[in-house]
Parts: sequence; C-alpha cells; structure tokens
Amino acid sequence: MTDSTPRLVTAPNLEAPDDFYELLLVTHQGLSTDESHAFNARLVLLLANHVGKLDVLREAIAAARSA
Repeated sequence: MTDSTPRLVTAPNLEAPDDFYELLLVTHQGLSTDESHAFNARLVLLLANHVGKLDVLREAIAAARSA
C-alpha cells in the first residue's frame, strides 16, 4: 500500500457514538433474528458502497474478524 492509498480509520471517529448505538438498537427492536441479520447485511452493503475502496474494505473485514 502506498501513502496515497486510503486506510481504514480505526481511531474513534463517530460524531455521536452513543446516539448511533441507540439508533442501531432501536432499529433492531421488533425484528426477528432473520430480519435482524438481513438488516445488518443491507447496512453493511450500503456502508461498503459508501467506502468504495476494496483495500479499505479488506482491512475492515480483517479487523472485524480478528476482534
């Protein structure tokens, strides 16, 4: 990777992390397990599309897998 290649941001970067977490919890309320998994998959795909860089997505997948 060169210096100009985008890197995964792993330092705290959420504008309002507690608000986001609450929003995520509220969004899952009333969903079945299957619906919750489907929602998570759609959200991941939307956010991956927003990121758009395969190298960054590879880093994110590796980081999530090793956590």
